[in-house]
Amino acid sequence: MDDDDYFWAGTRAGRLLLQKCSACGRLRHPPVPMCAACHSLRWAPHAACGRGTVHTWIISRHPSEPQAAPRLVAVIELEEGVRLVSNLTHIVPAEVRIDMPVELCFAEQDGRVLPQFRPARPFEG
Repeated sequence: MDDDDYFWAGTRAGRLLLQKCSACGRLRHPPVPMCAACHSLRWAPHAACGRGTVHTWIISRHPSEPQAAPRLVAVIELEEGVRLVSNLTHIVPAEVRIDMPVELCFAEQDGRVLPQFRPARPFEG
């Protein structure tokens, strides 16, 4: 079993799962076998809320496929305080802003379900 099997099982189920240290409670991503804070090897999956903000971003073009549509690749700061690299969707580059609120969505690519982010819709409460 790979360290990230739980992550991919989560995406297939429409959930973004992070590792949570069972000893100190620290959340982490990407998956690693040992907690950097307390060195524990024990952890459990923790469901992220799926909301965050754009920390930084770039336009990525594939070098061997110059005609392919560019991707918006971003570092997302989740509300839980963990950052992860993902793609931004449903937005044009000119509209992306640092600290822009985003929400989780999923897209299938090459048989794998990938977590991605789109601009957050206004809260209707």
